[in-house]
Amino acid sequence: MSLKKFVLGALGAAVLAAPFSAPAPALAEDTLYLPKLVYRTGPFAPGGIPTANGAVDYWAMINERDGGVGGAKVIVEECEFGYNTDRGVECYERTKNKNNGGLIYQPYSTGVTYALADRTRTDKIPLLTMGYGRADAGIGKAFPWVFPLMTNYWGQATGIMKYIAAQEGGGVEKLKGKTIAYVYLDIAYGKEAIPIVRSMSEKFGFKLKEYPVVFPGLEQKATWLQIRRAKPDYIVMWGWGVMNQTAIKEAAKIKFPAEKFIGNWWAGAEQDTIPAGKAAVGYKAAAFGQPGMDFPVIQDIVKHVYDKGNGKGKDNLGQALYNRAVLTQVVIHAGILAAQEKFGVKGISAEQLRWGMENLVMDDAMATKLGVKGMAPNLKPSCADHIGGGSFYIQQWDGKKWNKVSDTLTPMEDLILPAMQDSADKYLKDKGLSAASCG
Repeated sequence: MSLKKFVLGALGAAVLAAPFSAPAPALAEDTLYLPKLVYRTGPFAPGGIPTANGAVDYWAMINERDGGVGGAKVIVEECEFGYNTDRGVECYERTKNKNNGGLIYQPYSTGVTYALADRTRTDKIPLLTMGYGRADAGIGKAFPWVFPLMTNYWGQATGIMKYIAAQEGGGVEKLKGKTIAYVYLDIAYGKEAIPIVRSMSEKFGFKLKEYPVVFPGLEQKATWLQIRRAKPDYIVMWGWGVMNQTAIKEAAKIKFPAEKFIGNWWAGAEQDTIPAGKAAVGYKAAAFGQPGMDFPVIQDIVKHVYDKGNGKGKDNLGQALYNRAVLTQVVIHAGILAAQEKFGVKGISAEQLRWGMENLVMDDAMATKLGVKGMAPNLKPSCADHIGGGSFYIQQWDGKKWNKVSDTLTPMEDLILPAMQDSADKYLKDKGLSAASCG
């Protein structure tokens, strides 16, 4: 299938599909309103659609199987913003006061995350940016309403470099003298990891070559001609949407070894590799959640949603982005349960959910209870630490599926924690804000 046909097909499916809104019951006190900022249309629809479907299907399953969470029905409403930051902010403003108030937002956009960080602080609504957004938001005292969770972009970049060094037969000293190309989408998301990648280049002695790709990433021929001339030892990609499949094809055209081409976890989905065909075989990417159908939570979605003739994303079931979206909702679920137990109410408020997100414990027992044991690393955030641990691994595409090819990777905390703190301190100073108390 050609790239053009793939993109048009995804867009067509998105346009034809009516935006999902769970049938709203007569509004009662004991409801949980979860607005969803989605992009089923636009250049990033191939990634936005399975991401939205995973979230919708999860809560449909919870309502059908359990009658909601702790006796409170979940109301889900999508607002389409097409990955446009201004429209994303409009969606937030349009939904935040509906149905007793939105409890938490997950924009799946670094640009929208930056735009909403101050607004959610004023409005006292949590912002969940699991696996994306501002790296410094892991400092909970500076960003008390933002929850990156599960390792941020800076941590991911350091882990990828550790993996590259291991491929060279040792520790980070093996990076010295290597040339590493950093190919990134030239928007806030793609730029987020650059400061830490540059720091690693200076610290570990590898030559860094940066290659911005113009949004949305369909035109890359000139970029890959430059890369061919540079002859890098490895390529690391911070891409999203149509950029990824285009880059994989262009890398194959210049005969760059696929096994030395490593995407981040937003460049490691079936939507990136299947359209690229044979060019994608051997390509690698980071991942923090496991794809697959064998997890109890996915089986329950099949049983309670699809087997009853409902559901939004049958073709996405078990895929990387779909499962990752389900995991994100599971984390929210854990936060809701923690808040309900703490405050003794079913229909919690956004402020109460913030406490729940800071005090949730995703250990083996909770992961088993929610059907995701083995699907992702355990988490234990706190008031001060809004990442809560986490780790990831490298996977490789074999032409049909993703296979895990690395040990567990963790961030270089000695490098990223001081950088996060410095950035968070600067944010507070520039905004004239005081650090939150975690007493």
